Amino acid sequence: MSVPTPAAPPGQPKKAATAAWIGSALEYYDFFIYGSAAALIFPEVFFDESDPATATLLSLATFGVAYAARPVGALFLGHFGDRVGRKKIMVFTLMLMGISTFLIGCLPTRAQVGTLAPVLLVLCRVLQGISAAGEQASANSMTLEHAPANRRGFFTSFTLSGTQGGQLLATLVFIPVAALPEEHLMSWGWRVPFWLSVAVAVVGYVIRRKLDETPAFEQQTATEGVVKLPLAVLLREHWADVLRVIAGALIASVSTIFTVWALSYATSDSVGMSRSSMLWVGALANVVALAAIPLWATLSDRIGRRPVYLVGAVGSAITMFLYLWAISTGSYPLTLLLGIVAFGVVYSAANGVWPSFYGEMFSTRVRLSGMAIGTQIGFAVAGFAVTFAAQIAGPDGDDWSSVALFTAALCVPPVIAALSARETHKVPTEHLGVRTSREAAQPETVTA
Repeated sequence: MSVPTPAAPPGQPKKAATAAWIGSALEYYDFFIYGSAAALIFPEVFFDESDPATATLLSLATFGVAYAARPVGALFLGHFGDRVGRKKIMVFTLMLMGISTFLIGCLPTRAQVGTLAPVLLVLCRVLQGISAAGEQASANSMTLEHAPANRRGFFTSFTLSGTQGGQLLATLVFIPVAALPEEHLMSWGWRVPFWLSVAVAVVGYVIRRKLDETPAFEQQTATEGVVKLPLAVLLREHWADVLRVIAGALIASVSTIFTVWALSYATSDSVGMSRSSMLWVGALANVVALAAIPLWATLSDRIGRRPVYLVGAVGSAITMFLYLWAISTGSYPLTLLLGIVAFGVVYSAANGVWPSFYGEMFSTRVRLSGMAIGTQIGFAVAGFAVTFAAQIAGPDGDDWSSVALFTAALCVPPVIAALSARETHKVPTEHLGVRTSREAAQPETVTA
């Protein structure tokens, strides 16, 4: 029988959640300023201006490059996270993201160095992807293993609240930048948001350095020792759950389509909305998401992960049609309203619950590997969903209904994954990932 996991020291769950929030905010501030720049700036700065359609397609493809690098980073960082601990990986990913993002702001343009410019851009983007591969998995593992057993959903949701906070910060920074005169925007203005990442990295580093390792990982190390090859154990004992997480992670396609493709579509000649007004749609949707995510997560602590997650997955498939339709009408008030509903409220149900839902599928000894590898393979598809959407939208880039149908199709695997998964919100922390004991199959209710 598993030894009960010792309770975290007083204050550690909140400290872990804060560290996760700050780190995720930096990681995804960096990640989403790149997305905004890829949609609005980089086609002109790094690619051939004489062919705008191809330049936009190539620019959006560089957004997806980081997602392609993430599975590779997940293998590496997941392995070491389950061997040396969650804290060290959290510090490493924070610094790597901060450095690579700052360097993007220093890159020469195509006009200055020719084709070397996009090559350097892709290299920095790969480093961002490797960093992001370990960030969410390590932060989720840290918060889940520090959290009281009956509030794991709430505390792990801070990782995704940080993601939305970073996306909000990226949008707010880009609004005044996008409003600069074209000459200043394309010469130096776009670089400022990338340089500002240094300040957030320093704050996050200070917070994370003071964080304790999790009681669950320390107990695992003291009693059974760490696994020499976490990947081998993961694929032998948890292969079905890895597949579920891969399928579930496709839900992130909703975020990338909303954040990048819809922004590019709305500001194209066929619709003609302004950059600033569409950036405000994303900003206000993220403000709502900051409140909605912990509320959905708290609900999952009471009624279970699966029903809340399913609301988000099924609802996102429906609301993406409504949001893209609203953009096609050219009505800004309608676009704003449906953007907030689709992304701020409905998508937040799945987005706020998956950190606990996925993390609870695995035992402590392979949790970080399982989350990192499973999510990053799924996220890799989500990252390139933007590129596929640009092709599906046709030569004029205005076939929004096909893009909405494509996004809805990507919501089907997450629904199947959730329906086939065990409900774990009442399973004690030390029994998570156990498949053989009757106690784990029918766990006792966890009390405060």
